Amino acid sequence: MNPLKRLASQTAVYGLSSIIGRFLNYLLVPLYTYTFAPADYGVVAEFYAYMGLLAVLLVFGLETGYFRFRSDGEFAAPVVLATALRFLILANGIFLLSAVVFQQPVADLLRHADHPEYIWWVAAILAMDSVGAAAFARLRAENRALRFAAVKLIEIGLNIGLNLFFILLCRQAWEADPSSALGRLWNPAIGIGYVFLANLAASALKLLLLTPQLWDALTGFDRRLFKRMLRYSLPMVIIGMAGIVNEMLDRAALKYLLPFDNATNMAQLGIYSACYKLSILMTLFIQAFRYAGEPFFFAYARQHDAKQLYALVLNWFVIFCVFIFLLVTLYLDLFQYFVGAAYREGLSVVPVLLLANLLLGVYVNLSIWYKLTDRTLLGAWVALTGAGITISMLWLLVPTFGYQGAAWAHLACYSSMVALSYGLGRRYYPVPYDLKRIFGYIALGLVLFGASHWLIEELGWHALLAGTLCMAAYLAVVALLDGRGLLAGSA
Repeated sequence: MNPLKRLASQTAVYGLSSIIGRFLNYLLVPLYTYTFAPADYGVVAEFYAYMGLLAVLLVFGLETGYFRFRSDGEFAAPVVLATALRFLILANGIFLLSAVVFQQPVADLLRHADHPEYIWWVAAILAMDSVGAAAFARLRAENRALRFAAVKLIEIGLNIGLNLFFILLCRQAWEADPSSALGRLWNPAIGIGYVFLANLAASALKLLLLTPQLWDALTGFDRRLFKRMLRYSLPMVIIGMAGIVNEMLDRAALKYLLPFDNATNMAQLGIYSACYKLSILMTLFIQAFRYAGEPFFFAYARQHDAKQLYALVLNWFVIFCVFIFLLVTLYLDLFQYFVGAAYREGLSVVPVLLLANLLLGVYVNLSIWYKLTDRTLLGAWVALTGAGITISMLWLLVPTFGYQGAAWAHLACYSSMVALSYGLGRRYYPVPYDLKRIFGYIALGLVLFGASHWLIEELGWHALLAGTLCMAAYLAVVALLDGRGLLAGSA
């Protein structure tokens, strides 16, 4: 099969589980934002930011390490998986036990003293997801995208179902008659905590479904391989942690950086987090691409035309990301109904966040230079530089500009990481990227976004008409410049 067609088809399958599944999951955002006050939703946003940070740490970069040592043939694939899996089970078991023992002190530290149970609920979700990551890595390496997608969709389906059951049915039954069968299942003291309980049950089911991928990988630990995997993978933890800092630190830090009282800060966090969800399409496409792209890049690295292929992949990736940017920004008048009315004051951050995530996707493509040359430690320095910029910009901008400053911190971070990664890639693994075309498409997207606003504000056009005209103009340019290449690549 044409390698680009294979990458596109696997991205589509991973995207099916990621985009359809997580889009369904994100449909819970209207449930939350139309049901709970911004301050309550801020609790969910805060804890999921912590979970994002810890999820990277608790996998220890061993997903990428597994792909690296599985692909070189020196060690048998089952041994590579078993070596990673046994360590993940031990490390995450210790983490979960610590969370149970120290739940109250940690809850006090995070200003959630009334709900220490949140600590061990979240820890249990993280531990199960981290062990499950090894099974998902195996499915990706074996090109079993359909099974990967099926398990993901079942997990998400249960999570959605339980959210609807508790927050919609049980809550409404409690309001009508607290003594009814369903009403007794709703405890107002738990409230927003049902979000975590639903996730906990879904993660448990997912791990059960992944048992076939894990059961035959519990023996075969190789100590020598483990040392080599850690040397390769631990810098990936730094890269991943820095990446999560760049992606999610704003939601963990806003309540401490905003200059208001705690209740107002939590409400502002809830508004920002809800509007952040409107960049979902860009985020999900990048995630789907990551799932398919990482094993693809390793598998194709020894081919004579690998670098030319990687350059072409980035061209097409940017074309699609700019399309997503325009789709959301040009039709924001429709997308805004995704969140409750109390949250829509934050819509102005959406274009900035979409552009920032587009650049994150470019960085994901550029990062092959350190993965394919085993320079993961140098890659870690790029990620740490980005994290330093994120932290500095949040500290400088948020107290003055509020959550608007957080959005611009994202953009500054990913812009710098793209520049650094491209420069280092030119030295260590030069790929002939077509910079004029890549940044030309990004610039075209920004011009069309501005043109749409000009048509609406200066000429009085209807927003949908202006947006449709600008989207048609973009598609026409793509068809003219790259239509034939896109069709040939899919053939």
